[in-house]
Amino acid sequence: MKIKEKIENHIAILSLSGKMMGGPETTEVHDHVKGLIHDGIKNIVIDLGDVKWMNSSGMGVLMASKTTLDNAGGRLVLARVTEKVQSLLMITQLIKVFETYETVDRAISSFN
Repeated sequence: MKIKEKIENHIAILSLSGKMMGGPETTEVHDHVKGLIHDGIKNIVIDLGDVKWMNSSGMGVLMASKTTLDNAGGRLVLARVTEKVQSLLMITQLIKVFETYETVDRAISSFN
């Protein structure tokens, strides 16, 4: 799994690609979020458009990242959620927890 970061108007866009199946590269997402908070960036969009598959460990990392941001007074939203990941969010009822947007631009606009 790869993480690409872009900062736009104090909003971090983290574009993930590959599979979120647990292990060190998945926990790297949470570490990345903690680093952004440390740097004063508390609004984060996670772009899941290139995530092929995600298991419960991947979901756990998204939840941990959201909780960390909530506790820091920030906000985490998801963009470009693929059908497979969307169905996983629905099955786990996490669709009620995460704000999801069709595009990264719409996700960024939600912070205004």
